[in-house]
Amino acid sequence: MTTARPALDPELRELLADMPLMSQLSPEVLRQLRRLPSTPFESVLAHRRVDRREITVPAKDGAPIPLSVFSPANTDRTTAAPCIYWMHGGGMVMGDRFSQIDIPLEWLDEFGAVVVSVDYRLAPEATGTALVDDCYQGLLWIAEHSEELGIDPARIVVAGASAGGGLAAGVTLLARDLGTPTIAAQMLICPMLDHRNTSASSRQYSGGPGVWTREMNEFAWRAVLGDLTDGEVSEYVSPALAEDLSGLPTTYIDTGSAEVFRDEDTDYATRIWAAGGQAELHVWAGGFHGFDALYPQANISATARRTRTDWLARLLPSNGAA
Repeated sequence: MTTARPALDPELRELLADMPLMSQLSPEVLRQLRRLPSTPFESVLAHRRVDRREITVPAKDGAPIPLSVFSPANTDRTTAAPCIYWMHGGGMVMGDRFSQIDIPLEWLDEFGAVVVSVDYRLAPEATGTALVDDCYQGLLWIAEHSEELGIDPARIVVAGASAGGGLAAGVTLLARDLGTPTIAAQMLICPMLDHRNTSASSRQYSGGPGVWTREMNEFAWRAVLGDLTDGEVSEYVSPALAEDLSGLPTTYIDTGSAEVFRDEDTDYATRIWAAGGQAELHVWAGGFHGFDALYPQANISATARRTRTDWLARLLPSNGAA
């Protein structure tokens, strides 16, 4: 039986009509997707005055974790800058540190923030907590080298989209439980939070093609979790499992009404409030998964992106590069 779905935003529906969509992922399809050309991030940097630095830090098992550090160029700072620590999307099975990099670079422009993007290892080659641990090790390195990077360690914002949003949530839980480093805020953009895949929105976006479907989500989670049973899954990998959401930094969560992660995302915000925390939640009517990254020119996308920036402006001083 077909489950009724919220209608897509009319402008997004028109744009999406030209995009080839899939209903499922497989190992062969994943191999093909990974062979596609890398993210053309040079065009994103072309009109910006940005210094770029490449760093490699060791994972817990010694594997190299690449970090890209983007800083405003030729800036005479009188104060240390805020930092956006970025985790990319791609279902934890694809993508790289330049994926969706245009999103945090807007905050470099607006606030003079230093943007650091982490190239965590992907599943199924890496499994379990390895991915979130990679992201956490990168965060520790930033905090430990904040003076060298010109970063204010009290103004580090952990951010990510989709799989990266889930990893950002996991990293924030880890930092809370381990007592370091300090995170000023977490920005979770359509985050992938729950491996159980049982919500109403998960069922709504099943059985047909889409940007990210229940079946694609199941494939990605199987790649990450391998043979782990539900009882063996860490809350740092699947943050929706965390029983205690108290003590988290102020949180921004957004999602679309027409996407698979809608319900797990709204539930996460509700549980932060229930634990006495502060969260701002936006559910964009007619938005599908990743709409603002795929079609930033759409009116709803521009509004969503501006709203995130406005939220950060309440936390970070404007014109931080001045």
